[in-house]
Amino acid sequence: MARKSMATKTRAPSTARQKAPRRRATAKSMASQQREISVSEFFTKNRHLLGFDSPTKALLTTIKEAVDNSLDACEEAGILPDLEVAIEPAGGDRFRVVVTDNGPGILKGQIPKIFGKLLYGSKFHRLRQSRGQQGIGISAAGMYGQLTTGKPIVIESRTSKRRPAHRYELVIDTRKNEPVVKKDTTVDWSAAHGTRVEIELEGVYRGGRHGVETYLRQTVLANPHVEIAFRPPGTTEADEPVLFQRASKVLPVEAHEIQPHPYGVEIGLLLRMLKETRATTLKSFFQTEFSRVGPTLARRIAEGSGLTSRTSPRRVSPERAELLLAVIRKSRIPAPPMDCLSPIGEERLLESLEEQVAAEYYDAVTRSPAVYRGNPFQVEVGLAYGGELGADDLATVCRFANRVPLLYQQGACALTKAVLQTNWRSYGTQQSRGALPSGPLLLMVHIASVWVPFTSESKESVAGYDEIIKELKLALQHVGRKLGAHLKRAAKARDSERKRQYIEKYIPHIGIALREILDLSERQEERVVRTLTGTLERSRKM
Repeated sequence: MARKSMATKTRAPSTARQKAPRRRATAKSMASQQREISVSEFFTKNRHLLGFDSPTKALLTTIKEAVDNSLDACEEAGILPDLEVAIEPAGGDRFRVVVTDNGPGILKGQIPKIFGKLLYGSKFHRLRQSRGQQGIGISAAGMYGQLTTGKPIVIESRTSKRRPAHRYELVIDTRKNEPVVKKDTTVDWSAAHGTRVEIELEGVYRGGRHGVETYLRQTVLANPHVEIAFRPPGTTEADEPVLFQRASKVLPVEAHEIQPHPYGVEIGLLLRMLKETRATTLKSFFQTEFSRVGPTLARRIAEGSGLTSRTSPRRVSPERAELLLAVIRKSRIPAPPMDCLSPIGEERLLESLEEQVAAEYYDAVTRSPAVYRGNPFQVEVGLAYGGELGADDLATVCRFANRVPLLYQQGACALTKAVLQTNWRSYGTQQSRGALPSGPLLLMVHIASVWVPFTSESKESVAGYDEIIKELKLALQHVGRKLGAHLKRAAKARDSERKRQYIEKYIPHIGIALREILDLSERQEERVVRTLTGTLERSRKM
């Protein structure tokens, strides 16, 4: 029996080998299925990458992208931004989002490309601080509306009172990533210039810390020169809007475009720049294409790689480009120019906090600019304490990147991590290990940069570069120390007040006791009480 069992086991594999696998495809048939994927198609299937992963967030992201565009346009034109944001129910789970600004308007020929083509914009290749960077946001919002409701995005814009306002209704051809204009007309518009964007989409309107109203309030907090009138669902033209008032009429300092810094260039980008430059020599290439590279340094970089300053950039091989990069890494190159940044500023931060937050103590700090991977950046921290802030809650942390509120992915963000890694107990507040401080505290943490290192295309959290974390912690420690000093002064004042009240309570009894001990008259007793009271008042003022 044992041999039969073994024989059966040895025959089984030979039976299996007789069945050849069926060939399901050939190289030719697989090749016939390959085709180019447009960026619109990609983000249609991966819209969560852009912040449209839930109906609640989709509504907020749509408003955020429209507001960002409006504020950038107004500031670039030197106009104090006045925005109107309306959310109108459109039946069922649909809403119509309308954002109107008083900006410079958009040229007629540019409207379809800006709103109907992903990865189209003026900011991606420019090294200067701005809200939008990738040329995706507002066109992605229109695409989401088109996908969920089938309705086109509607744009009205006027550039001058001498010109008519143009109205477009358009959709995106996702296979070609191209705009398709459904209607192109002129309309009457009372304003001399501005833009109105209307998108109908599926969404959910909610309040709370991830809600639209929180986003708008924080937008004005980080942009004290902005005023926003908000009409939530259910309100009409006859109702007064929710008004987020500006705290300052001073526009932000204009940010200027700079050239890339050598420390921020990698081999692939360097090779592309060498092939595309108009410079005829390596010396002129490094001087014209990069910031902070003078003639001496340009010559040293070229000669350090075995080339000459007169070598044509187009003749540089990948191997030589590697050597150029190695010389750059070893060279001492000054930090890039910092006029590409436009921080909020300590004065504006304090004005905004005092306008928007009911507290008893305020402080703010703007750190000097620093650099990560050749990219200039600057961090700021505003602090409010006491007043109407919740005494029994964890501290409120408001995160901002280039003046834009970040409401999601808080735990993954470098701005939050810097707050968590700061020892707030040493500044007089309560803090559990690994947690935010508790008490009536609001922290406003802002990073301004020519290129914010977001962790994803949805731009909700900042990557934790060591240089950024270091600057954030230094800024937090600065306001923390001043908060600690304030709390100590406040505690000392409260202690003195308790002692004063205690003495005041017992001064009359002291007078009576002295009268009985020293056999004083009532007039003498009153004189003693007045003297003690006067001494107490003088010590209180001191």
